[in-house]
Amino acid sequence: MAKRTTASIQADIAKGTFRPHTALTNMALAYYQSDAKAFAKTIFPVCPVTLSSDNYYVFDKEDLLRDNWRRKPAYGKVDAAILSEHTENYACQVDQMIMGIDQIRQTDLTRRQGPATKDPRMQRTKTMAGQANIHQDVIFANTYFKAGVWGHEEKGTDSTTPASGQFIKFSNGNSDPVEIVDNRKTIMEQNTGRMPNKMALGVNVYNTLKKHPAILDRVKYGGSTANPATVTENVLAQLFGVQQLSVQRSIMNKAEAGQKADMQYIGDPNGFLLAYATDNPSIEEPSAGYIFTWDMLGNGNIMPILHYDGEPGTHAEFIEGLMAFDMKKTADDLGMYFMEAV
Repeated sequence: MAKRTTASIQADIAKGTFRPHTALTNMALAYYQSDAKAFAKTIFPVCPVTLSSDNYYVFDKEDLLRDNWRRKPAYGKVDAAILSEHTENYACQVDQMIMGIDQIRQTDLTRRQGPATKDPRMQRTKTMAGQANIHQDVIFANTYFKAGVWGHEEKGTDSTTPASGQFIKFSNGNSDPVEIVDNRKTIMEQNTGRMPNKMALGVNVYNTLKKHPAILDRVKYGGSTANPATVTENVLAQLFGVQQLSVQRSIMNKAEAGQKADMQYIGDPNGFLLAYATDNPSIEEPSAGYIFTWDMLGNGNIMPILHYDGEPGTHAEFIEGLMAFDMKKTADDLGMYFMEAV
């Protein structure tokens, strides 16, 4: 075999027959976040809509839950019962994300036969999908998972005699989280006829509940030396008597580009939400909140990913993502928020 020279190697590189491996082909560092951590769609139902904005009916609970039956008078009739209704509206706004591809640089990467992420379209599409989860979680947290949103909200205190609008913090060993939640569930059921069935916990609240003496005391007899009792999300859901319990674990970098990273949990780690919500859109059931989604291109795809070339001379192409939604509180009395629980 002839001895390789700088000139012959350069010639083979130009022809694409020699591909120097300057990066590993079987690994890369990519901090993609697991889709399982996204929480925006775990509590309230998603309602696909055909128009970007429209109205929906609200039937007043005061009339639906009143006893309107009356004794019929002889030779007469009772007054007609009143069923009041009004409308509320939603409005889906379009959000967009664009990522570019430098075609000249991509020539080098392709010839090097890099890892699977060498396909820039696939890599950018995956990035967009991951950041779509982050974006929706941010909107969810700002819409539902914070103080000042729900009519019923309470603040944790270390005092064993909490005042109105307060509860004993779960980080206080004298508290009984199950008793507190049961009491608030009863209040909601009395006011609305609906028992809360969804619960969202900040990560610090979840961590505290896992080692809370009142929780451990309720589960300790379900374990053995070989298989000790453990507190999981499913165990807590059963103890609190809710259909679904989720922990707000997704994170994001809250710093702007070029600044030092500021990694934080998106949802308030010290708060929790108690709510009644349907699993699917319903005309016969209320729900504390809804996520209205609109297919802005009319093809049924609620998050289309599009590809287009850049202007002539730029040797660039672009990947575009679109989504349109409105996260809306639809029933204020079906949600309760608890801040500073730990």
